Amino acid sequence: LALATMSCKSTKVAPSVDFDHSCSDSVEYLTLNFGPFETVHRWRRLPPCDEFVGARRSKHTVVAYRDAIYVFGGDNGKNMLNDLLRFDVKDCSWCRAFTTGTPPAPRYHHSAVVYGSSMFVFGGYTGDIYSNSNLKNKNDLFEYKFATGQWTEWKVEGSLPVARSAHGATVYSDKLWIFAGYDGNARLNDMWTINLQDREHACWERPIEQSGEIPPSCCNFPVAVCRDKMFVFSGQSGAKITNNLFQFEFKGHMWTRIPTEHLLRGSPPPPQRRYGHTMVAFDRQLYVFGGAADNTLPNELHCYDVDSQSWEVIHPSMDSEMPSGRLFHAAAVIQDAMYIFGGTVDNNVRSGEMYRFQFSCYPKCTLHEDYGKLWENRQFCDVEFILGEREERVLGHIAIVTARCQWLRKKILQAWDRQRQKTKQDSCEESDEGAAGGPRDIPASNRPMLEVSIREAEAQPFEVLMQFLYTDKIQYPRRGHVQDVLLIMDVYKLALSFQLSRLEQLCVQYIEASVDLQNVLSVCENANKLQLDQLKEHCLNFVVKESHFNQVIMTKEFERLSTPLIVEIVRRKQQPPLRLYSDQPVDIGTSLVQDMKAYLEGGGLEFCDIVLLLDGQPRPAHKAILAARSSYFEAMFRSFMPVDGQVNISIGEMVPSKQAFESMLRYIYYGDVNMPPEDSLYLFAAPYYYGFSNNRLQAYCKQNLEMNVTVENVLQILEAADKTQALDMKKHCLHIIVHQFIKVSKLPNLRSLSQLLLLDIIESLATHISDKQCAEMGSDI
Repeated sequence: LALATMSCKSTKVAPSVDFDHSCSDSVEYLTLNFGPFETVHRWRRLPPCDEFVGARRSKHTVVAYRDAIYVFGGDNGKNMLNDLLRFDVKDCSWCRAFTTGTPPAPRYHHSAVVYGSSMFVFGGYTGDIYSNSNLKNKNDLFEYKFATGQWTEWKVEGSLPVARSAHGATVYSDKLWIFAGYDGNARLNDMWTINLQDREHACWERPIEQSGEIPPSCCNFPVAVCRDKMFVFSGQSGAKITNNLFQFEFKGHMWTRIPTEHLLRGSPPPPQRRYGHTMVAFDRQLYVFGGAADNTLPNELHCYDVDSQSWEVIHPSMDSEMPSGRLFHAAAVIQDAMYIFGGTVDNNVRSGEMYRFQFSCYPKCTLHEDYGKLWENRQFCDVEFILGEREERVLGHIAIVTARCQWLRKKILQAWDRQRQKTKQDSCEESDEGAAGGPRDIPASNRPMLEVSIREAEAQPFEVLMQFLYTDKIQYPRRGHVQDVLLIMDVYKLALSFQLSRLEQLCVQYIEASVDLQNVLSVCENANKLQLDQLKEHCLNFVVKESHFNQVIMTKEFERLSTPLIVEIVRRKQQPPLRLYSDQPVDIGTSLVQDMKAYLEGGGLEFCDIVLLLDGQPRPAHKAILAARSSYFEAMFRSFMPVDGQVNISIGEMVPSKQAFESMLRYIYYGDVNMPPEDSLYLFAAPYYYGFSNNRLQAYCKQNLEMNVTVENVLQILEAADKTQALDMKKHCLHIIVHQFIKVSKLPNLRSLSQLLLLDIIESLATHISDKQCAEMGSDI
């Protein structure tokens, strides 16, 4: 098994040691390359650009090409610039880039993108800002070839985009896409494209027809491409400035505003509205930094996960050198790091600083997706819910349901008790003494499908609730459509009955955000019927707003409204109630991770239906959970289910330690990756052997070993390395022990080492101790 070196560079390295990687071909061993590594989420200040190379600046552009950052244009506070600077990320050195030909005129608020082996610069604002003359927006297009340093202007026939600055630009499907900006009189929101493959026949396509929720006209915003979509966040939009995030589908030219109304209270909100900020894409995330946010210059780094549609603030590592807040800086990504250069900082000062931010290289956690697939596939189901008067049936998994919902847990235990009693009567046999009503009364291999009747729930809202139990979220239907809003109201009613606080909050936020002039009366009537007082209050307050009231009472729906509700609306309009503000914190409930953690730690013991054997020692577990997270267990339970319900645990030929096995179970049940370094040696191969969805666990194991081998834990890691045949790690540990022997000799674990390992330590000491050191030791004796 070979463990690749992390590609990121740093001055902070693991202890240096020369390894002899030769070993017998018959022995499987683990190769760990100790090399330079960078702390995840670490900001590092790199050498600034010296004035003799290039001026400090803002409103410039940066692009990444291979292992270099290229900076073009901007202004230094007095003059516009058109120099091209190059920063080598390996050497951390600055120079002026080699150029020939005629460069673009000095400018700022232009755009720059990379296509193939060239940089393309479009538009921007030119002129002499010092004397306030010849100031104008441009719509010219220049190409810079990295290989030759040649600047060339593309002379394009036909229609041209309106000259503009402070616009957005990106490359997708061999085309340059230009969106919005400022034309000198007004902000824009048009979209233009030009094919960059063939310069001879290139022409600007007329403004493409956009559809959907098109962003308002705006400028000074960033764009980023992720998952084949372009994203636009905030920017200057006049009175309409918001912190909205929009996504654009290139294929259908469709815009969608990504709602934040569904974000759970207590979860991180989106960044404040701002302009002059940067946004870059890395893997499946968008990272927003800086900008001017309501007269402040924040320096938090915000991250948006495109898959989960959630924001978070990234907490920098303890050894970070944080950049100060700034606007009109520029950012680019090389490999697994973001580079930020320049910008305007406090007191309108231009910056020449370069900062590097190390992204997390770990693959994403697939916990929610894995449990979601278990729900979709309905494999290994062991409970059938019989719902409503029509007795519709919905399958599920006892392990997930009982971990997430105490109300359904009681229902399942009651049904199990009835099933046990019926089995007694049918067989006319005495049952063994045991935990009354517990599922363990019946052997796992003999348990029939459990039937649980729930009269107060209909199938459609119950299925939405079940989706939440498995994934911690609900798939929001079409926003504003009456039938869909009414469905979520039924889900909300169930959430109240089943005491699922987290689901309650999600439903309320969706419904409140979906109430509009067309559906408010239907929602209000349904809330009244279901006795959902909080939602009814929201609807009544919506109706009596000055800007809504006349439109609502003139509709046909108002005429059909029940008399008591009409009276309530009229009275509410005449005498609005006093607003009562509560200081009580909102109960946002427990998350999937929290519930599965409690379940593993004992909360799910009575629902275990499989026994894992580690060196003959039993560890009860849950079949559905193991199958959801591991293709190894899924295939076993589908095709080779052991009759006695017992499975021997190993990782290949190696049996992990009890501690490492518990670390693996924590990863399986709730995605936890925190573990002692010695566990990481045992579990490094686990993602391959057990068929986890990705190698996230392995990536954590690697960094855990790189960063955390210390004098205090070196003996435990030595034992693990010996057991797993990680020969280079064993030598690395022996190297530390030899050079820190005075400290290691005082560790209590030294006395519990095997005789063979103690002999290895003595041999290493003998090899490394010189004659001079022996003489010194002899004199001490």
